[in-house]
Amino acid sequence: MLGSRNARDVVICIACGESVPRSDAREYDKHGDRWNRSDKDFEHLCKPCYNDLTHQPRAGLEALLKDIEADADGRNSFLQRYTELAEKRRD
Repeated sequence: MLGSRNARDVVICIACGESVPRSDAREYDKHGDRWNRSDKDFEHLCKPCYNDLTHQPRAGLEALLKDIEADADGRNSFLQRYTELAEKRRD
């Protein structure tokens, strides 16, 4: 028998921080492969935040963000470096 979901009936939206019923949320997989469920823990988005997402390919985005975060000394330098690299990737 599968375990009870009672402890997981309420989730936190990673975008806005709201607590929402699991049935009113969407699973989010930062690796972009939500169909491969083996050994995964999913984060969640409320439906309004999910609908606001741009559903574009994001190959390598997580690694890029981690690299920028490691070198950044604050929010402004992080955003500046991300903008520079994003523009290069677009070209």
